[in-house]
Amino acid sequence: MSYVKKEIRYIRDSFSQILKAFIIFILFSSGLFVALLLRSIGTNGTIISFASIISEIITLILCYFLLKKYIVIPEEKEKIKGKIK
Repeated sequence: MSYVKKEIRYIRDSFSQILKAFIIFILFSSGLFVALLLRSIGTNGTIISFASIISEIITLILCYFLLKKYIVIPEEKEKIKGKIK
């Protein structure tokens, strides 16, 4: 029983990361969703491609801001290591 409680506690503690991963998945699928929506309306291929590319560019920008705290520049790593010592 303690193993199950431990795993449930782990999932509960990492719920924010799971939610963030789900949001990123939806964002990266948005280009496909836009293409399928425009195709079902009957739009030509050039407009579908343009809209999907614009959608993916916006998605990349949004994901950059979502994942910004995980990106560490090498110079900042040296500063962080210096503060720890």
